[in-house]
Amino acid sequence: MTVIMSLRKRNCLIVFAIVVSVPFCLFVFLSVPDVTSEQILAQRLAELQVRIQYLDSMYRSRQEDLQQMSQHLDQAYLSDNSSTLLPYQAELRPEVRQLLKNMTGLHAASGVNPPVTLRLPSAYHFLPHLLDDPNSLRLGYWLSRNRNGVSVVLGVPTVRREKQSYLIDTLQNLVEGLSVEEAEDSLIVVFVGETDLEYVLQIAKDIEMKFPIQVDSGLIEVISPSPGYYPNMNKLYITLGDSLERVQWRSKQNLDFAFLMSYCQPKGTFYVQLEDDILAKPSYVNLMKKFAIDKIAKKEPWLVLDFCQLGFIGKMFKSAELPWLIQFFQMFYNDKPVDWLLDYLISTKICNWEKNDNCKMEKAKVWIHYKPSLFQHIGTHSSLKGKVQKLKDKQFGKIALFFPHVNPKAEVISDIKHYKQYTLRRAYLGETFFWGLLPQPGDQLTFKFKTSINIKRFYFRSGNAEHPSDKFYNTTVEVLPEAGIGQSNNSPNMTSDGYIIVGKFDTTGIATGVPDENIGKVKVLRLNVHSESDNWAILSEIHIQDEVTAR
Repeated sequence: MTVIMSLRKRNCLIVFAIVVSVPFCLFVFLSVPDVTSEQILAQRLAELQVRIQYLDSMYRSRQEDLQQMSQHLDQAYLSDNSSTLLPYQAELRPEVRQLLKNMTGLHAASGVNPPVTLRLPSAYHFLPHLLDDPNSLRLGYWLSRNRNGVSVVLGVPTVRREKQSYLIDTLQNLVEGLSVEEAEDSLIVVFVGETDLEYVLQIAKDIEMKFPIQVDSGLIEVISPSPGYYPNMNKLYITLGDSLERVQWRSKQNLDFAFLMSYCQPKGTFYVQLEDDILAKPSYVNLMKKFAIDKIAKKEPWLVLDFCQLGFIGKMFKSAELPWLIQFFQMFYNDKPVDWLLDYLISTKICNWEKNDNCKMEKAKVWIHYKPSLFQHIGTHSSLKGKVQKLKDKQFGKIALFFPHVNPKAEVISDIKHYKQYTLRRAYLGETFFWGLLPQPGDQLTFKFKTSINIKRFYFRSGNAEHPSDKFYNTTVEVLPEAGIGQSNNSPNMTSDGYIIVGKFDTTGIATGVPDENIGKVKVLRLNVHSESDNWAILSEIHIQDEVTAR
């Protein structure tokens, strides 16, 4: 009974919040000075409207909890009392009581207020294997500061890839594309679709090591399912004439998306499905949110806002409407690919099959494409073994493949053979990027300055959007001082030929730093490769700042 009272209290608080917030917000909005446009007012009211829709969905979830608890207590009451009438069922209208009295002795009279409750299909009917493990729907791993109530939740599913992982690069790009305000009102949930805890822990560690501020603030979360969440993938039935391996891959993807959406649904007003190998345009969250609010303000109903033309990337949904999609994925996870299921769901809700010619037009009204695209697919190696994904979204526009800077005058030397016109000299001058063939241990890229300089800061970016894996790995940044600084040759920061190590490339392919002032003026800076690479190497940004270029 205490639990029910707690749930009822929580429900009342939600209702109270809605009732109080609506008049207050209307008062604030209507108090806006005349200089503001009606469009701004309409947008604010639309934002309030979708927020109330989200709160209402949360209220219904609490009602479901309360109803389930009430049903359990009803069963307990019936087992302890001989009467077949429950307390709340005993209040019958006088005319009904009289009718029952006249029916005394008839079986028909016993049919009132039966102790039978209808049980509707649930996830367990579509995924019966979940009943085999009581922990099947528990999280297998959870790294979170429990951030809730944001405007936009970004779901980033990732799995073990056979060759190259793009996850850290994708997260780096997503984080860099957020303003301070966007970061405070957003949530990035990384779903690791693996049950190998060692692997999940390694991913979580890599993310926290690279993004400690974002993890600590609650912007980035990491979750994974328990082993019991997945069925026996070897017992799936073959559909669409696909191989078992492909059926397993797409069926698991459906289940992964359903899990991720279910977790994210109560955490924010809008949900956006992404992938772990994408590139986003700056301010992407504000652009998506504004587009969504504008549609609502103009009273243009929508089910999906599409910010990328490829696959399931950049699909925005109202969180309150996600249960439709989640249930659909659960029902048909073994039958169709995830993007097909989305299309079928929209068709089922919208299309009139007696007027089939209008179906495409009707779907376009609620599945709205935003142009130009805000996301681009950059990965080439799919999580499906042997599949190479080279598709690009033409609506995204041109991607910056290098970032030019003015650098101090220097003689440039490369031990790594360049590809075509992508020379180190041209990259240093800001004309293109450097693209070298298979770095080997001992290879060096050397910059001999015309006159010695005081280096204020250096920044090297390897890889680019089209070739994210062509980075420098296990490579240090070293400088040769104009004069010795009294360091011993045994110093771990000094090489045998007198260079001082001032930095190294990290896992994202970036090397940046500020050399110690005691080093003084520098004659030479070099990048020194210490191990063999399986990939070519790109330098897409070279920036060496001295007293002149730092001004």
